[in-house]
Amino acid sequence: MKKRVLSLLMASAMIVGLTACGSSNEPAATVSTDSGNTAATTADNSGSAAGDVAMTFTWWGNQTRNERTQAALDLYSEQNPGVTFDTQPAEWNDYWTKLSTLAAGNSLPECLQMDYSYLAQYVAADLLVDLTPYVEDGTLDVSNVSQGILDAGSIDGKLYAVCAGMNAPSLFYNKTLLDSLGITVKDNMTIDEFEAVAREVYEKSGVKTDLPYSAGDNYLPYAMRSHDVVKLFNEDSLNVTDAASLVPGFQIYEDGVKDGWIIGADVHAELTSNSVEQSPLVYFSSEATQSWCGFFWSNQLSAMVAAAPEGMEIGITTWPSENPQKSNFLKPSQFFAVSRDAGENEAEAVKVVNYLLNSEDANKILLGERGVPASSVVASAIAPLQDETAQVVTKYVNDVVTPNCSAISPAIPDGANEVYDYYNQLVDKILYGQMTAQEAAEDLFKMGNQIMSR
Repeated sequence: MKKRVLSLLMASAMIVGLTACGSSNEPAATVSTDSGNTAATTADNSGSAAGDVAMTFTWWGNQTRNERTQAALDLYSEQNPGVTFDTQPAEWNDYWTKLSTLAAGNSLPECLQMDYSYLAQYVAADLLVDLTPYVEDGTLDVSNVSQGILDAGSIDGKLYAVCAGMNAPSLFYNKTLLDSLGITVKDNMTIDEFEAVAREVYEKSGVKTDLPYSAGDNYLPYAMRSHDVVKLFNEDSLNVTDAASLVPGFQIYEDGVKDGWIIGADVHAELTSNSVEQSPLVYFSSEATQSWCGFFWSNQLSAMVAAAPEGMEIGITTWPSENPQKSNFLKPSQFFAVSRDAGENEAEAVKVVNYLLNSEDANKILLGERGVPASSVVASAIAPLQDETAQVVTKYVNDVVTPNCSAISPAIPDGANEVYDYYNQLVDKILYGQMTAQEAAEDLFKMGNQIMSR
């Protein structure tokens, strides 16, 4: 079973997906911290390590995340002499390719960032440490984390991953452009309302719309939730009865092609990554390559604002859906986990996770870049310190999404990411005018069931 899951992880690691956080190919910056300005809190760290401990910590993310995470880990080393980190940030796609290779060689980093879409598969492959005993003995303090958030990182009643921040699907848009065109964007738009805005922006300015690209793992389940398909996959099949049920996951792309307002696949083919920094919302050379919006996640707003050209104000709202309240959900932006390969460093790695979860000092450095902190105490402590963008995100999550959302879908089983990869290929065919939404749905229904039945 473990070998089968590992092979699936290797195959799915090449999926280009829209992620729960920003990405960048830039290496982490080493940022020194002033221990005089940030008091050590040994209660947060469960004390110093006994002897020297060298650990590897890896995550995906943007440059802002890289700098803040490095600084927080530097502080941990200051508070715990003898503990050092080999930090290894990466861009989203490279991250999963690297992890799958390391997993096959039984050499995963002690501490790693985990995504909800991969959690069940890594647990099935016995690659992550069950953190439950560490909760029970007090090493990992989850007393200020809601049960719902803990459940998101749990499989079969065991805790394998700790939420690094709460997140929500978010449509970022060029508010400066839309204001100049006299167009107002509302929260919780339906598909029809969104397409009307897309047509109006295109007609008035020539600027197109960028829909989720190579992001089936995010957009398809979001669209299907509005049609009461909360669980898209069974263990050995798709959880839909016919191809017609899958049409909504493709129709918006066909509409964009027919009306001419969608960014083409050729534009994305010219980009080196699917990152915030290379989104057509902020990275473009002409109207033909520019978009007025981008589909991302709430915790990516800071990175998007930083990447925006001077004078461009970025707005935030919900993704469009036939039924926004059914589609919307809150999601751990990512998790912190400890790998089975941690060996003798396992207990210290858990202390690091506890530190990132509970230390106010650490989170005064991180400042909610990964999302609204899971610990209610930490969230309250850093709120006054957050910049305007972070406060906008917190308000968006609390006031716009939380009152208008449903429970998150179950973690996906083995094979699901391969289905999403196939979905992405079908979207490409629609964008090139080679296939209709109905034809794509029929193809996905057939191939999706075959993939899941293997």
